[in-house]
Amino acid sequence: MRQDERAPFAQALRRAREAAYAPGDYVEQESFMRAGEIRTLAERAGIAPGVSVLDLCCGVAGPGRFVTRELGCAYLGVDSSQSAIEIARVGARGLPCRFEVAEVPPLPAGTFDVVLLLETMLAFADKETLLRGISGALAAGGRFAFTLEEGLPLTESDRVRMPDADTVWLTPLEEMCTLLKRVGLVVRWQDDWSRSHREMADSLLDAFAADATAVASQIGRRALDDLLAAHRPWSDWLETGRVRKIAFVAEKPRIGLSTESP
Repeated sequence: MRQDERAPFAQALRRAREAAYAPGDYVEQESFMRAGEIRTLAERAGIAPGVSVLDLCCGVAGPGRFVTRELGCAYLGVDSSQSAIEIARVGARGLPCRFEVAEVPPLPAGTFDVVLLLETMLAFADKETLLRGISGALAAGGRFAFTLEEGLPLTESDRVRMPDADTVWLTPLEEMCTLLKRVGLVVRWQDDWSRSHREMADSLLDAFAADATAVASQIGRRALDDLLAAHRPWSDWLETGRVRKIAFVAEKPRIGLSTESP
């Protein structure tokens, strides 16, 4: 299966994902975030009717559609996967959502009140270029809401364990804070979600294993084995503290206002 063929993959995993989350917490996300966490982060970022939102690496845009439906906003989702965007467009019928297929960076033209980057910061080896683009895309007073896989870079033994390790670039907390400050963004809120995300990693592992026969019949045994292999290190790392999951809201201050964190 080619990486861009998302529809068969999404369909094969849907039943297991629904089983893994508590009632009401599954909104077609492809991550460890619960619906309550998605809403908390969106509210902390000030998403509301009339607020323009750019959702980077949105995938099938389950969280983006959820936020638009629950809180109201003018939403643009961007992802490099054509098939993921096709799924997102179908799911967003009746919602004020737009979508573009594009690599990030660069960012789409225009300015936005909020930029979202959920569960994907780790995929960018060059985070400073990404953050400069985000800062440039934010209006004065705009907010960048994201999750960070916080930790030291992967070792060689870590990379042996992790399928697609070339898309996993961990960042220490101090380094991320330095980068945000360098591009003119001020952290206004942060929270440690490591425990809940470890629990979700375990729950998803159990659900995928329980539905293994059906999943493998749709995407193949090799793809299922890679999926399980990719989830196991996160469970271990989040449990031991090798990696922490931190949620952030950083602001682009208005001219003349304080640039110091509260």
